[in-house]
Amino acid sequence: MGKKKGGKRFSKREIADALQGLFQAHPGEALTFKQIFKALRLDTHPAKMLAIDTMEEMAWDDYLSKVDNNSYRLNLKTQVQEGTFIRKANGKNSFMPDDGGKPIFVSERNSMFALNGDRVRVAMMARRQNHIKEAIVTEILQRKHDQAVGILQVEKDYAFLVTEGNFFVHDILIPKKKLKGGKTGQKAVVKITQWPTPDSKNIVGEVVDVLGEQGNNNVEMHAILAQYGLPYKYPKRVEDAANKISAEISEEEIARREDFREVTTFTIDPKDAKDFDDALSIRTIGDHAKSQKPKAKSQLWEVGVHIADVSHYVAEGSIIDKEAEQRATSVYLVDRTIPMLPERLCNFICSLRPDEEKLCYSVIFVLDEEANIKDWHLAHTVIRSNRRYAYEEVQDILMGKEGDYAEELRTLDKMAKKLRERRFSNGAVKFDREELHFDIDKDGKPTRCYFKKSNDATQLIEEFMLLANRTVAEFIGKVGKSGKSGDSGKPSKGKTFVYRIHDQPDPQKLESLRAVLAPLGYKVKTSGTRGAISKGLNKLMSDAEGQREQKMVETLALRAMMKAKYSTHNIGHYGLAFDYYTHFTSPIRRYPDTMVHRLLTRYQEGGRSANQDHYEELCEHSSMMEQTAQQAERDSIKYKMVEFMADKVGQEFDAHISGIQSYGLYCEIDENHCEGLVGMHDLDGDYYEYDERNFCLVGRHHHHKYQLGDAIRIKVARANVEKRQLDFILAD
Repeated sequence: MGKKKGGKRFSKREIADALQGLFQAHPGEALTFKQIFKALRLDTHPAKMLAIDTMEEMAWDDYLSKVDNNSYRLNLKTQVQEGTFIRKANGKNSFMPDDGGKPIFVSERNSMFALNGDRVRVAMMARRQNHIKEAIVTEILQRKHDQAVGILQVEKDYAFLVTEGNFFVHDILIPKKKLKGGKTGQKAVVKITQWPTPDSKNIVGEVVDVLGEQGNNNVEMHAILAQYGLPYKYPKRVEDAANKISAEISEEEIARREDFREVTTFTIDPKDAKDFDDALSIRTIGDHAKSQKPKAKSQLWEVGVHIADVSHYVAEGSIIDKEAEQRATSVYLVDRTIPMLPERLCNFICSLRPDEEKLCYSVIFVLDEEANIKDWHLAHTVIRSNRRYAYEEVQDILMGKEGDYAEELRTLDKMAKKLRERRFSNGAVKFDREELHFDIDKDGKPTRCYFKKSNDATQLIEEFMLLANRTVAEFIGKVGKSGKSGDSGKPSKGKTFVYRIHDQPDPQKLESLRAVLAPLGYKVKTSGTRGAISKGLNKLMSDAEGQREQKMVETLALRAMMKAKYSTHNIGHYGLAFDYYTHFTSPIRRYPDTMVHRLLTRYQEGGRSANQDHYEELCEHSSMMEQTAQQAERDSIKYKMVEFMADKVGQEFDAHISGIQSYGLYCEIDENHCEGLVGMHDLDGDYYEYDERNFCLVGRHHHHKYQLGDAIRIKVARANVEKRQLDFILAD
C-alpha cells in the first residue's frame, strides 16, 4: 500500500475512486503519469505503483484507453452514454441507455439528484470487486417534470409539498408568499423554480393551483392528471376559438363532396359516448357474377366507413391545432374523458350525431358476400346518420332480437366475421383482453366493478375500422415500379406517412415464456417465420382457455409482445399481421389520425411528400403521450378499485395470484377483479425467495411454492385511497 502525507496509507479503493474522479473531470484529455501523480498528490513510490496497476486494470475493463506507455484517457466511446434516469424509492436507481441496452445501477450518491424520467449523461464507473456495472450521472440534459403534485404542509415560517411515489427525492420547499392561498392538508400543483445543486439539495417551488381537499373525487382525478403533466382543464382562449367556428355547412361545400345523406348510415359506440367519430353506411349495388356459370351470383354491397372530418374545421397551426398536437390524445379516466379537442368540436360540430348533416372523410368499399374488396375509393363526403346505437343494442339484434336496420347490421356482422377469420389465418395474434369497468354514482363513487369482454357488436366495428386503416396505409405505403402509391411491383421511394407499427416479440421474452410454461405442458414456438410464431401464440391462448393458469398464460404472453407506436418508418404491424397499417378512424380523440387525414388530402390533391423529420417528431410525441395517458388511466382505475374496497376491510374473498414480485404476491379477487398485494412479510411459516425466471416464490425450508394463477383465499387488510394501495393477507 502507498502512503499519504502524514503516514496514512492509501487503499486500492481510494486510489480507484480518486482516479475515476480525475478522469471524469477531464473527459477529453490524455493525462500523463506525472500529471496524475501531481493532481492526486501521490508522492511515494508504493502509491504511484498502486495507481499505475489500478489504471492498467481500468484499461482492461475498457474504462480507460492507453494512449502510450506513460498516459491514459477516459474511454469516451464506451464509458459516456445518454439515456433516462429511473429513480426507485428503495434507492436502487438505474440508468436506461438510449440504445436499448440493459439498465445500469446508479447509487444515490452518484445520482446528481436526478429525478425519475430525467434525460441524463452518465460515465461508467470502473467495476468493483462485485463486478456490478455501475454509472455516475455527470450531467442532467433535460428534466422530465417541472411540476409536482402533493399535499401541502404549512408551518409558521415555511411550507413544503409532500410528494408520493419516487418522482422527487426530497419534499419541495415553498416560500410562504408563493402558496396561492393553499392550506395544510390540501392537494396542490407546484412548479419547480430551483433544482438541487452540489451546494444545496433543496428543491424549491411555487404553487400554481390548489386542487382542494383530499378524498374529493374531482380533486383526486385532477391530481392523477397533474401528476403526469396532463391538462385537467381546457384553456379559455382555445375554447373561445372553437366557439367561433360555424356549424353551418354551405351548399358550395356539399357540392364539393360525395353525398351520402340518403344512404342508410348509423353509429355504434359505448352507451355513454358523446364523441361519435365513425359511422358505417351500407347499400346494395347489384349482382356480381362469381364465375362463368349464369346462376352462380353474389350480391355486392357498398360499405362506407365515414370518419369525422376534423381537419376541415381545425386548420394546421391554429391555436386549436397546437393545443390538440400538445395533448395528442383524449384521456379516459374511470369517470370522465379529458378531450383532445374543445367540447364544441368533439361533442357537437364534429360528432356524427343522428339526424344531423356532418362532414366526413370516408373510405368507400365495394364488397362481395365473402367480404372481398372488389373496388374502393377515398372521398370527402357529407352524411346524415339515421340511428345512434349502443353496442348492447346491436348485440341484441345480432343475437336475434328485432330492431331498426336488423338486416343491414347482420349483413355487416357476417362480413366482419369473414374479415376477422382471414386476419387470424394470416397470422394476427388473438388477444381478447378483458377491460375493467366501474359503475359510478353521481358523486363519482364506484358502486360496481366488473370486466367487459368483446362481443360480435364490438368486433363488427373493430373489423371495419381495421379494414379502413389498413387500406389507406397500403394506398400510400405500397409503392410500385412507377413510384406511384398503390402500384404493384417492386417498392420504390414512397411519400412521408404516419404508420402505426408493431415489432415482433422479444426473442428472449419468448424463450422465458417457453421455459416457464414447459413444465405445465404448454409448447411455445420461439423461432421461425412471423406467421408461425403468431399461430403458435394463438394455439397457446386457445389451449389455456378455461384452465386454472389461463390468466398467467395470457399475462406472460402479453409481456413478450412489443408496444405499438407511431412512426414514419414502416415495419408493419406484427399483432395484426398487416404489412401496412395506420390510424385514420379516430381524429376526434387521436392526433395522429388528424395528421393522416391531412397527408391523405395533400397527396390526393397532387401535393409533394411532406417533411419526414417533422412528422417523425410528431409521431414520437404522440407515442409518448399515448403511454402517459394509459398510465393516468391505470392510476384512476387503481384509485377507484381501492375506493370500491374501502368498506370491505376484514372481509374474505376467493382470489388467484395475478402477479409475483420480490416483495410479495399480487392477488385478484375472483368476484370483482380488484387486485391487492400480500406482502412478503405476511407469508408466514417460511422465508420465501423470488424465482424471477419461473415467476414464483419458493419457501427456503418447506419448499412451498406460490405461482402465477394459483387459487388463494385472502382477507382485505387495508385500503389506502391516498396511496392507491390495496393490501391483503392470507385468510386462515
